[in-house]
Amino acid sequence: MTATAHFTGDANPYGGGDPYADYRTADLPFNHLVDLADRRLGAGVIAANDEFFAERENLLKPEPAHFDPERFGHKGKIMDGWETRRRRGASASQPHPVDEDHDWALIRLGAPGIVRGLVVDTAHFRGNHPQAVSVEAVSLPGSPSPEELLAPDVKWTTLVPRTAVGGHAANGFTVDTERRFTHLRLNQHPDGGVARLRVYGEVAPDPGWLTALGTFDVVALENGGRVEDASDRFYSPATNTIQPGRSHKMDDGWETRRRRDRGNDWIHYHLVEEADIRAVEIDTAYLKGNAAGWARLTAHDAETGAWTGFLPRTRLQPDTNHRFVLPEAVRADQVRIDIFPDGGISRLRLFGSLTERGAARLAARHAELGG
Repeated sequence: MTATAHFTGDANPYGGGDPYADYRTADLPFNHLVDLADRRLGAGVIAANDEFFAERENLLKPEPAHFDPERFGHKGKIMDGWETRRRRGASASQPHPVDEDHDWALIRLGAPGIVRGLVVDTAHFRGNHPQAVSVEAVSLPGSPSPEELLAPDVKWTTLVPRTAVGGHAANGFTVDTERRFTHLRLNQHPDGGVARLRVYGEVAPDPGWLTALGTFDVVALENGGRVEDASDRFYSPATNTIQPGRSHKMDDGWETRRRRDRGNDWIHYHLVEEADIRAVEIDTAYLKGNAAGWARLTAHDAETGAWTGFLPRTRLQPDTNHRFVLPEAVRADQVRIDIFPDGGISRLRLFGSLTERGAARLAARHAELGG
């Protein structure tokens, strides 16, 4: 584990104006990866030992933390984060907490996976942030309760050892543990507030579940699909196109800037593994005057290395879900969508099943990651 954006100490008191003007942050090498703790994938904060000032669920809100200097409640300042009460010692002769005292929150990842980096964001917690944090992880099957996760026989792996952090800062940590995890435990030493937790990594699906499904969306983020590259991310990230569910607003899809040349925009995807694709959905929901005009799909064959078109350039309608049943299955481990000339789509779904070789590789990787 390495701190990639290491901050310590209090930030200055809020002095008015833009509260993010003095926010401490840095470029991080992992924030292009999927947030495994994204609420849209089904993540949740399932328990915390204390949330006196601000509730634990705030940790996973997708938007940046908001600060309202005038917002107070009957317990004090209302903060957009998770904030615990001030810890005290055991007696008047020992008024300070002991070194082992800390607060904790349990996080269920939305998609099990390999953690590559973490951001413990203390935005707006200027003098009330924790002195230090630590993060642990575990992999348990099913849907364990907080009591089951905290059982004495459960072995947690340390991803971030106890490390000093700064207030009003994006505290970043790289992680090099090559294991699959389902849950995290965020610890504050000894107490304080954290605005957001981001858990960047790679989805590692359960091959037994995918095999039981048979036919499923082989490019979906929750199933292990990912975006390798895209021509343009000006208005919104290409990863939005493989998020769960339908888009609910325009910026929940992928939209490019307006082209002023004769080219076109595209996204390159990796499937969960080699699969036979049998049906396609291209959705332009909420993209009305800015939907792509046409789309084309090509597939990469892992055995030959060749790219072959399987959906020719096809007219798209605004705010519409387009469905295509393929005349025969298309074998692929990667897919590219080209849109013409620019604009956007909200979702791409590729329905199929793993090939025998793809299923074997996925199962081997699952075992390698301790799944």
